[in-house]
Amino acid sequence: MDAPDRPDTPGRGGAEPADDLDSIDVVGQHILVVEDDDGIALPLVRTLTREGYVVERIAEGEAAVGWVLSEAPALVVLDLGLPDMDGLDVCRRVRDEGFEGGIIILTARDGELDRVVGLDVGADDYIAKPFALAELLARLRALLRRSAAAASRAAAPQASASVTGLSVDTDARRAFAGEREIPLSTKEFDLLANLDRQRGSVVTRERVMDEVWDENWFGSTKTLDVTIARLRQKLEESGADVRITTIRGIGFRLDDGAADA
Repeated sequence: MDAPDRPDTPGRGGAEPADDLDSIDVVGQHILVVEDDDGIALPLVRTLTREGYVVERIAEGEAAVGWVLSEAPALVVLDLGLPDMDGLDVCRRVRDEGFEGGIIILTARDGELDRVVGLDVGADDYIAKPFALAELLARLRALLRRSAAAASRAAAPQASASVTGLSVDTDARRAFAGEREIPLSTKEFDLLANLDRQRGSVVTRERVMDEVWDENWFGSTKTLDVTIARLRQKLEESGADVRITTIRGIGFRLDDGAADA
């Protein structure tokens, strides 16, 4: 297992205030903490509970996979160094089985490769140990805010459809290539919906980061590139007759017409 330094000890003055949660409904938001180190897990669970979340803690990966697939929490805080399996495998398995909630990875591993691999298998964010609880709470709130905002943007149920066969239903948070549903993670859907709303127009990298990851994003913009690559692959595999075009130095554009083989 990973053996990180302990995070900041939480107290009522240690965590950020809950004012930023005004835009989402905290009550009923289920969070799963997958962490075998009591020194990290117990303070984290106490803090999240005090912030108004409903929290479950599991110490092993196999049990976590089963719980996620049966309970579908809003968000998973996932350690990589679990005693029975690698946290990356947990992330990969729940995504492959259709889990669409948020995933934040905790890691003591030093190196960009592990972080990129984590994002590539479906994580939405990562944070390195040792970490400040205030930073983790801010990232967690940002991820939940973005998911909630994307789900409520449309005033009435509607889908944006095109003759190319791609439709994005923002209320149901589902995307289809013809009649075939495209399996997407939380961030992949938010990114596709963002580009689809402005189809044919260039969306700058800065705007995408602000609208999909939150203007207070702490991490590298490499997260955006990894998610774009993953979304491109899924669109191609689904047969959707659209493509994501990179405008070098500016941003991205969703165009009609499949990518060249």
